[in-house]
Amino acid sequence: MSTAYHKPLFPRAMLWLAFALFAGSASAASVEVKVSGVAGGKGKINAAVCDKEHFLKDCAYSGSAPAQAGQTTVTIDNVPKGTWAVLVYQDENQNDKLDRNFIGVPKENYGFSRDARGKFGPPDFTDAAIEIGDDKIVVPVTLK
Repeated sequence: MSTAYHKPLFPRAMLWLAFALFAGSASAASVEVKVSGVAGGKGKINAAVCDKEHFLKDCAYSGSAPAQAGQTTVTIDNVPKGTWAVLVYQDENQNDKLDRNFIGVPKENYGFSRDARGKFGPPDFTDAAIEIGDDKIVVPVTLK
């Protein structure tokens, strides 16, 4: 009969779990959206980071900053790595929505990552798609 001492499995499992949780949190990045074409001092700049499934709908990550004439930066933290698209608009009246006219054309300035544009409406996700890794990424967007 062996009398060798065996370390309990539970503490080692807890160490592995802690490592996995820490490693998982390291795979999120900050997205720094540099927005140009901002109408001076009117409202705020709203930005969102969306996956393909939620593009133009309910984006998982968002942020805002007061509109500064020329260029405004919005930082969105903890975005997991993957393929995403960035949507931005200048919310001049600060009602937290992109105002549109009676036929649905935006009345406030807006833009997408990669300065993607659609022909008759918004661009496709693939036209605006960017890859986000583990490190901070700077995404330029020009409002139109």
